[in-house]
Amino acid sequence: MNTLRLSAENIAALISARHPDPFAVLGPHRSKGRLVVRVFRPGAARVELNPGAGLRARTPRPFKRIHADGLFEVVVATAAGDTENENKEATPAYTLTVYQGGQGQRCEDPFRFAPVYNEETLGRYSAGEAFDCDSFLGAHRITHEGAAGIVFSVWAPNARRVSVVGDFNDWDGRVHPMRRRYTSGIWEIFIPQALEGARYKYEVVGVHGDLLPLKADPFAHYAERPPATASVVAPKAQHIWKDQEWMEKRGALQTRAAPISVYEVHLGSWRRMPEEDNRYLSYDELAEQLIPYVKDLGFTHIELLPITEYPFDGSWGYQPLSQFAPSSRFGEPDGFRRFVDRCHNAGVGVILDWVPGHFPNDLHGIARFDGTALYEHEDERQGYHPDWNTYIYNFGRHEVQNYLIASARHWLREFHLDGIRVDAVASMLYLDYSRKDGQWIPNEYGGKENLQAISFNRRLNETLYADFPDIATFAEESTSWPDVSRPVWDGGLGYGFKWNMGWMNDTLGYMCRDPVHRSYHHNEMTFGMVYAFSENFILPLSHDEVVHGKGSLLARMPGDTWQKFANLRACYGFMWAHPGKKLLFMGGEFAQGGEWNHDGSLDWHLLDTRWHQGVQRLLADLNRLYRERPALHQMDCESGGHEWLRVDDAERSIFAFARWSAGHEALCLAVVNLTPVVRHNEYIGVPRAGRYVEAINTDSSHYGGSNVGNFGAVHSEPVSADGRAHSLRLTLPPLGVLLLDYHGPA
Repeated sequence: MNTLRLSAENIAALISARHPDPFAVLGPHRSKGRLVVRVFRPGAARVELNPGAGLRARTPRPFKRIHADGLFEVVVATAAGDTENENKEATPAYTLTVYQGGQGQRCEDPFRFAPVYNEETLGRYSAGEAFDCDSFLGAHRITHEGAAGIVFSVWAPNARRVSVVGDFNDWDGRVHPMRRRYTSGIWEIFIPQALEGARYKYEVVGVHGDLLPLKADPFAHYAERPPATASVVAPKAQHIWKDQEWMEKRGALQTRAAPISVYEVHLGSWRRMPEEDNRYLSYDELAEQLIPYVKDLGFTHIELLPITEYPFDGSWGYQPLSQFAPSSRFGEPDGFRRFVDRCHNAGVGVILDWVPGHFPNDLHGIARFDGTALYEHEDERQGYHPDWNTYIYNFGRHEVQNYLIASARHWLREFHLDGIRVDAVASMLYLDYSRKDGQWIPNEYGGKENLQAISFNRRLNETLYADFPDIATFAEESTSWPDVSRPVWDGGLGYGFKWNMGWMNDTLGYMCRDPVHRSYHHNEMTFGMVYAFSENFILPLSHDEVVHGKGSLLARMPGDTWQKFANLRACYGFMWAHPGKKLLFMGGEFAQGGEWNHDGSLDWHLLDTRWHQGVQRLLADLNRLYRERPALHQMDCESGGHEWLRVDDAERSIFAFARWSAGHEALCLAVVNLTPVVRHNEYIGVPRAGRYVEAINTDSSHYGGSNVGNFGAVHSEPVSADGRAHSLRLTLPPLGVLLLDYHGPA
């Protein structure tokens, strides 16, 4: 092609924004000692070239309009005029002055710049070896060939044309069509005049030539506040971290032997500002109010329901579209950095609820991103989730694994998070999850296991623990899939911990029954110990237990008001004594009265009443005891940390067990009476003779109970009970739990 003559076909393709390779015709092109420069600026009255090094001209040269829609061209002589070596020379320098509305604006020509990323970098993405792909995909502030600007890049291998549109080009897809990098399917463009804070999207012509709805950037680090949907060029992080002390020690605070007690929070409804149109608290306001509250209650960690930017409030964050952007509902990314930093300086870890299992079908999202099933499966039997009306990631695709693992690494690296809780793992592992016969496709061996998802989960954990050995990963896996929290090298999925959904269902199933019926369901409280040490378990009473008509935990307890509170306190006492790390959804700590409402604050006014205050005091004391007593946490995940003392007293709904520290050096007892009857002179066999101090009595008047107990301490007697030579003669409070701390021989 003669670079000095543009064909009618090329002109038509540029004007209609359908040209497959705009860099081949726009920008500078050499020919026989001359340079032809073309720019397409719709709406421009005129354009001038300001020559720089490498050009003979020294004064501005006007462009010639070659199409009425804004296509301009100018030909200038190069300084060297060396036709033999012209292709080896660097492109001469120049800038543009674009006149629009009578005003001239000097700017760089994006089409004069060479590609930013080399083929090796992009090749790693195609090969599935680019878990740092967020460093080159998305929008990034760089200096390229001496100019400062933003480089935009996006994966859309089947698109016919991709343009970046935004505040910097009046959202006109004709202005900044991107350069296709053919081997990787990535499109890129460097735009010097784009600035941090600019809103943008991608305009995509799909595989069939149709113009798709504008797409947000899958790799955006910041996004507009919903319901607006544009991506935002994220400002450079300015926050200076002050959590070095925490980062150095956090690994020891997240092991199987550490006390881990998690406060699960939905930032949008923990507390709002009703006097200011019910607005959200900002990240900084949450730091001021939430962190000291959690610290005072004694929780070791905060777990955030997903804050990866999501379009629909009613999804609670579980249908995210920006896997790299903290929700702008609460402020800018640096605001979230400050929140995490202040958590760490208060001695509180931060876990993010992260959703790699599915994504929503919003038109501006990644669904059918280039007109094809790119991130999802083409076949709905693999790619559509019937429960949530969402799409399922194609875990077998290298680029999708890059995208998801890079997201997890991004949160741990950029925001110093201490762990991620992976949502809905079971929905990933089973091809027939929530599907009937004929609605799913078996794997290559005829089974229902999703082999690609299994591989993804293992690779995720291998990568995260290799890069961040002191973090923790948590799986919400609701089936009996084996070895979820065993290392990959030992045949497991590699998670640090697994939510114990079986324990949750059995315990709440029992506690929600009227005490008169509990004797028939005694095994629901004991069966969990059969498998309690098969995984590293978290005991969760999460947000899922207080939604969709289930009511609050308090409302689900049987009996009158007194009994409801007593049952709830007993439930917490049993939970904190039971082997396993702890997780409680916000509001549960003060016995939230109504079902959780994501559109409003928790019922903070309830803390004006003594019963709700009492539950809150109990939670703080349980957390304190759990942290301070090695017997209650050190062997949470080891079979030697638990010993039944009484397990078969179904008729009277009495349970008793011992908790041991490593080496059986320390001992605590839990004695549980789940009927509203006071049991006097109840002999409970003990493994060691001596003095036992009543560390927690859930029936204490301090917690709103009836104050039935044992006057603070009791000594063992040489009376045989429960197969042991010594026992404690106890008064068991009604619907109560006693935690007794062994203080040595009498």
